[in-house]
Amino acid sequence: MAYTETTTTGYGTRVGNSFKAIGTGFLMFIAGTALLWWNEGRAVKTEKMLDEAGNAYVEMENPNKKDTSLEGELICGTAMATTEDSLSDAQFGIGAKAIALRRTVEYYQWVEHEQSKSEDKLGGKQVTTTTYTYSKEWVRRPIESGQFKDPAYQNKNMVLTTYEDTEQYAENVSWGAYKLTESLIHSISSREGLELAMAEDLLKQLDKSTQTAYERFYGVQKSNQQPTQQPAPQPAIPDSVRALLSDSAKAVLDSLQAVNDSINKQMENANNKKDLEYVHQASNVLYFGRVPGSPEVGDVRVTFEKVVPAKCTVMAVVDGDSFKPYKAKNGKRFQTLVMGKKSGDEIIDAEKEANNMILWALRILGIMIVIGGLKGIFGFLTTILKVVPFIAGIFGWGIGVVCTVIGIAWSLIVIALAWLFYRPLLGISLLVLAGFLVWVFAFKGKDKLKDLAAKTKNKGAEPVPAPAESIQTPENV
Repeated sequence: MAYTETTTTGYGTRVGNSFKAIGTGFLMFIAGTALLWWNEGRAVKTEKMLDEAGNAYVEMENPNKKDTSLEGELICGTAMATTEDSLSDAQFGIGAKAIALRRTVEYYQWVEHEQSKSEDKLGGKQVTTTTYTYSKEWVRRPIESGQFKDPAYQNKNMVLTTYEDTEQYAENVSWGAYKLTESLIHSISSREGLELAMAEDLLKQLDKSTQTAYERFYGVQKSNQQPTQQPAPQPAIPDSVRALLSDSAKAVLDSLQAVNDSINKQMENANNKKDLEYVHQASNVLYFGRVPGSPEVGDVRVTFEKVVPAKCTVMAVVDGDSFKPYKAKNGKRFQTLVMGKKSGDEIIDAEKEANNMILWALRILGIMIVIGGLKGIFGFLTTILKVVPFIAGIFGWGIGVVCTVIGIAWSLIVIALAWLFYRPLLGISLLVLAGFLVWVFAFKGKDKLKDLAAKTKNKGAEPVPAPAESIQTPENV
């Protein structure tokens, strides 16, 4: 069931907060403007660097053999990335020969979700109703439930154990006849699950500590392990009896004996293996809890992954038996590693596409920050009128429209000036567009705002008949 909380903010407090927001609005406006300018310069420099790299690179035909003629050249080649380094997770006593080893920890917890709805009241007060709901989810960090709003869910969270996420990389990774640098090694993404083979003594120790934590929170639970009855081992067939049988009978007995040996082996393994109630291994996951298929609050699962040798394509400058980034004339640096076999042109095209996506994402973000800053600066005007919510709503809508138009126009001007600095032709086009928006707002939008104000002023008034001489008829038209 949802839990609701209602708070009321007085008119004076709201007005005071709106004046405080003016400073924050100015900071947002300046930050958005700076972000837009920087982003345009970054995008242009990156594109020029990629164009330069696309014209400078050479294909490395055989990375498995060092070629001294390629020293200092920007190359593009494909080879297997391999390593002889062994990595280990000392805390769990497991490891493998791998390029990287990763441990990811998740906790099953109660999670608080918050949703608020505000309503303006006559006189300037604001009533905010906040609804809190709760659900069980796997999360990356334990959640402190003592701060939950609903008392029924406070202190409902616990964890059976805690571990940190870890990630380690091999120091020596070969790529054909060359060695990869640390940054290139970190770009390899051929992940696979790491099969667990943990020591039995460690598992028993973990099971005991987990059981202690479980019973401390939930109390002593009845064991969910049921003893299973094993079939009695079958005795072997004496050789004296086998000698009296025919060949076909011996073949049948041999098959029966093989089944008997298999049963005896399973019984022996079952007798030597002690099932654990609170720690379970499944492929590359170590689960802390009673029933992995039915998690309880406090359960923990730890996932182990490794990065295995794989074919990858490198684009970087040859530096002896290793690589270094390519440095363009504008100072931008570039090197990359992508999975699989790719040509140099494919890599450059993909990098340009990524650069363009980042450009537009930061443009939208910058414009939103600028508009938000303007609304923060002029928001106090709307707040002052909150004593009459209806009027404040109309005026606030107008303020929002004005801030949006001015924010977009200002952002276009900033972008245009940046492009004028870097690319004059496109910058002029953007300045023309921004000027058009300002003209529309200044000369067209003004009349619409006057009409809207007149309608608001005359709302509810009786219509006044027009003078007879002002009435147009077909005769006097």
